[in-house]
Amino acid sequence: MGLSITNKRLILSILSLIIQLITLSFPTLTTSQSTTCRTSCGNIQIKYPFGIDDGCGSPYYRHILVCSESQKLELRTPSGTYPVRNLSYDDPHIVVTDPFMWACEDGENFRPTRPFSLDTSTRFKLSQQNEYMFFNCSEDNVIIQPKPMFCEHYPERCDSSCDSASYLCRHLPSCSFSFTSSSCCSYYPKASESLRLMLKYCTSYASVYWRNVGAPQPYDQVPEYGIRVDFDIPVTTRCLQCQDLLKGGGTCGFDTETQSFMCLCKDGNSTTHCKDHDLVQHNKRVHVIAGTVTGISAAGAIGIGAGIWYLKKVKTKAPVTCGVQSNENRLF
Repeated sequence: MGLSITNKRLILSILSLIIQLITLSFPTLTTSQSTTCRTSCGNIQIKYPFGIDDGCGSPYYRHILVCSESQKLELRTPSGTYPVRNLSYDDPHIVVTDPFMWACEDGENFRPTRPFSLDTSTRFKLSQQNEYMFFNCSEDNVIIQPKPMFCEHYPERCDSSCDSASYLCRHLPSCSFSFTSSSCCSYYPKASESLRLMLKYCTSYASVYWRNVGAPQPYDQVPEYGIRVDFDIPVTTRCLQCQDLLKGGGTCGFDTETQSFMCLCKDGNSTTHCKDHDLVQHNKRVHVIAGTVTGISAAGAIGIGAGIWYLKKVKTKAPVTCGVQSNENRLF
């Protein structure tokens, strides 16, 4: 007996679905990586060595920056995700805010907080322009004492004690009051690990960085709340060639599977620059970044697999007359 009308219609529906899934999947094969590398998040410019799409920028900073649905740039660290206030490439640094740290409106309500930390495998480090204020510290565990003026200018030559008579504790930035010497002390952290150790014996903290305003000394820096994180910009010959406008003006990126260098161009990807004769063309294998997939989409693959499985199942049940298909029992 041949296939029933119901089975034939079902098979045609499955074939139609498979064709649609394949058709929808082909654009991902013809989209080069650079066309989906976003260059901004909100009003903050995103360029090398960073990327908010996988495969863009340097692999050293992969999955570090996140652009939220509300177009807010955030920095990922082991201690959490922090809003980015400023990102500078000329003086390479990021300024983030910690929503858990003490703020002026808290007054002497020292709510418990968590220490900010950095991933040591990345090329980030706490800036020497940071200064921290710790509140309600245990004097049995923390050396709390006034420091001489010399230490304000050369903190690296002083010990790691917490200065109870610091300028910041006496002149809290943007605050209309100041703490008594027993409630606040300032400290220059040498590493994020120092913050964790201090917060074991202090209730809360606030981070201040000294922003350079370009005025004559000693008024060239002003204190602002935030955490300044310095970063390196890895510069390679291949990246410079890739970005060279005379050679096509590509975008420096990397293969999302091997993390090897990739120059992202409009017409495909290259291991050198966009005018290289060995440029990877659209119809060749391209490792696509987040938001797309390599080759056919996952949904397409599942749909095709399910369709093939069903066709095989039906085909095994379909009668065959002496090994020859007739018009009644053929599937295609």
